[in-house]
Amino acid sequence: MTSTAPVGEPGSPTAGAPPTDDQQGSAQTTPEVTPLTAPADGVARVLDSPSGLARAVTAFAAGTGPVAVDAERASGYRYGQATYLVQMRREGAGTILIDPVALPDLSSLSEALDGVEWVLHAASQDLPGLAEQKLVPSAIFDTELAARILGMERVGLAAVVAEVLGLGLAKEHSAVDWSTRPLPEAWLLYAALDVEVLVELRDRMAERLEAAGKTEWAQQEFEAVRLAAPAAPRVDPWRRVSGSHTLRQARQLAVVRELWTTRDENARKRDVAPGRVLPDRAIVAAAQAMPRTVPALTALPAFSGKGTQRRAVLWQSAIDRALALPQSELPTLHGPRSDAPPSPRAWVDRDPLAAARLDAARDLVTRMGEEHHIPVENLLQPDALRRLCWTPPEPITPETVTEFLRGRGARAWQTDLLAGPLATALTEAKVAPPQAPAASA
Repeated sequence: MTSTAPVGEPGSPTAGAPPTDDQQGSAQTTPEVTPLTAPADGVARVLDSPSGLARAVTAFAAGTGPVAVDAERASGYRYGQATYLVQMRREGAGTILIDPVALPDLSSLSEALDGVEWVLHAASQDLPGLAEQKLVPSAIFDTELAARILGMERVGLAAVVAEVLGLGLAKEHSAVDWSTRPLPEAWLLYAALDVEVLVELRDRMAERLEAAGKTEWAQQEFEAVRLAAPAAPRVDPWRRVSGSHTLRQARQLAVVRELWTTRDENARKRDVAPGRVLPDRAIVAAAQAMPRTVPALTALPAFSGKGTQRRAVLWQSAIDRALALPQSELPTLHGPRSDAPPSPRAWVDRDPLAAARLDAARDLVTRMGEEHHIPVENLLQPDALRRLCWTPPEPITPETVTEFLRGRGARAWQTDLLAGPLATALTEAKVAPPQAPAASA
């Protein structure tokens, strides 16, 4: 569908300029916001046929400039993080909404947009799901990351659009079940609006990055997100059951493990979010009580729901398996040993010098973050900083610190900014002498 009025021009439903100083008032903190209520071209029909996709590919290949991209999942409703709607917009092509369930292979769009920059907000959330549809960009601009690098206090899409463009973007449908078919018209309106002003937002954010001297920083961050490898499978994922850390017996953890595994298999088979099949609180309650019969299980308040009781035999079978395990097959109370440093709370006792290095390094990174108006977690990954302080390279020099941090995924702009000062801070860190007890009066 061809756009009839470029976004932001007079006469466009999305037109709206940032408020003037007079409109903002003396506070300068709550600018007036013009609600964004309708896409410039109206809401397009969802593409769910090869012929419709082919027409869209032709239109987007003929379009100009970057392409705005967003995706919707059904987190909390379906198993996994599959994409259930793809939204794209490009100048000269308009907005398209694609059903990736009906059209799982969207590689033709990737090919048509080869070399074109894709604009996303929080790209790390959407790129893995888009890749499953063979939608893979050759360059990206992440407006959420740009907001972080610029030191903006709020980085959600609606907040950034309001601050930068003076437009109000509703987010009331962000957590709905996007696997629903057919999708309600109000949801499609919401989805179309999410890409309506992304390119305009990108341009304004790029101007701010250039003015702040942070363009190269942002480009390195964008590329790191684009090229990020898929997350490695978790070891013992069942240990992440909320509340399981309160359990003190290996047999109780065995119950957690069996219930988690059974829940996961059932959720995967039914394509339902695991938490909807059996809440974590029910798993922990069963592990604490270790019931030996179905009536004893269903008597637990956490198992009072109808859905939970319908599958009570399934859950009791899992518990029975855990109760029957020999001692040698019980899980350890603590997870597998990690190469990560211990909790910083223990450093003073275990390695006082490492604790002193960490204090000095944290102070430095905090000051640098404040100086450059960037959150410390975006300035340097906290895990990398802890590892550097616990086991620093020998000798400690700007070069060895650079090599160490690069090995933990730090980008060139981060090491250029931090390696030298960190090397100095680590080298000069000293353990404070114990204080003498106060003299009695």
